[in-house]
Amino acid sequence: MDRAQKEQLVDELGQIFESSGVVVVSHYVGLTVAEMQDLRARARAAGGAVRVAKNRLAKIALEGKPCESIADLLTGMTVLTYSEDPVAAAKVAQEFSKENPKLVILGGSMGENALDAAGVEAVSKMPSREELISTIAGMLGAPASNIAGAIGAPASNIASILSTIEDKAAA
Repeated sequence: MDRAQKEQLVDELGQIFESSGVVVVSHYVGLTVAEMQDLRARARAAGGAVRVAKNRLAKIALEGKPCESIADLLTGMTVLTYSEDPVAAAKVAQEFSKENPKLVILGGSMGENALDAAGVEAVSKMPSREELISTIAGMLGAPASNIAGAIGAPASNIASILSTIEDKAAA
């Protein structure tokens, strides 16, 4: 890799560190190519990505970034899982590490906040952006359906009372 390629890689990594909602740093010693492809596919499906980069270049890219404190995690064979959604990459990494103990989560960052392994696990348990939107939409729709039910209820009550009176009169 020549100097121009290294500079381009540092720029790409810098963009990842700046624009990502969450970056998870993990060790991947012993993962097969198929397992790594599975991790990449899961991350892509969740709207994230996986990147293996030289630690030295990643540390250079971290200089001056809000998540600079995670530079200490970049030792050994590390892989970065990241996404714009502040929860997606953490969920993917956490689920994959439960199924495959060869992926060991070291920590990560969420904006300016550095996370340890327990912090990444806590973030992975949070609802995703889509789940929050659907919950809010459900909450907004609930009062309208309650009002519609309340408006329709008196008419059905009157109808059932009249039906009962008719049945008693016919008997």
